[in-house]
Amino acid sequence: MPTNLRKRLQQGELVLGTILSLNSPDVAEILSQIGFDWIFIDAEHSTLDPQNLKALFQAIGDSTPCVVRLPAMDEIMVKKTLDAGAAGLLVPQVNTAEQVERLVQWGRYYPEGSRGLGFGRAQGYGLKVSEYLQTANEDILLSVQAESAEAVKNIESIVQVDGLDAVLVGPYDLSASMGLPGQIEHPDVKTAIQRVAAVCFDAGMPIGIFGITAEAVQPYIAQGFRFIVCGVDTIILGNATRQLLKQLRG
Repeated sequence: MPTNLRKRLQQGELVLGTILSLNSPDVAEILSQIGFDWIFIDAEHSTLDPQNLKALFQAIGDSTPCVVRLPAMDEIMVKKTLDAGAAGLLVPQVNTAEQVERLVQWGRYYPEGSRGLGFGRAQGYGLKVSEYLQTANEDILLSVQAESAEAVKNIESIVQVDGLDAVLVGPYDLSASMGLPGQIEHPDVKTAIQRVAAVCFDAGMPIGIFGITAEAVQPYIAQGFRFIVCGVDTIILGNATRQLLKQLRG
């Protein structure tokens, strides 16, 4: 399992990722060869289940750390995803510090948490348990999405939870929760994003954001956002193919 993503964020490095949502080991393998610092595997807005996730991890191997966006805050999914070999977790729709505390409990072994010990791919199917236990708490990235008006309101308490490694802003869901669906450039949405950013910067908490295009995320990189995810496999494929056909037709 790649182990450097959490440490790189702690050191203030910029880490660039893209979204994998297709249940295709081939696509996963291709993306892993592009040079991204991490791959965001989306198990929330896709049909991916734990068995699919493991196949994607196997296709990617140790080339690129995989952070899985879980379907929801769920202890069983935390266990299954980490045991399958995820380098980190991203939990959507986190609105309170109490939710973050549960994630840390489920995602860290004793004494930092209460994660159960399994014998999955991450532990070498039982052959590398000792080695995994020595590094898992230090290596696994635990992050949450701030993507609602409630999360913005509670962001001070959210970032103070010990064991949380990063916050990623979801601008589209945030805009919807504010009654402005899809209007991510609306002044009120941008003000909410800047509030989250200010609190994270003040707390020394790595912050990131999602954007469909490079142009969308570059202003945030300039501000100091370091946990960046840009593009979605389906959109990249569709746009590139559409452009190709347009060029062929002249």
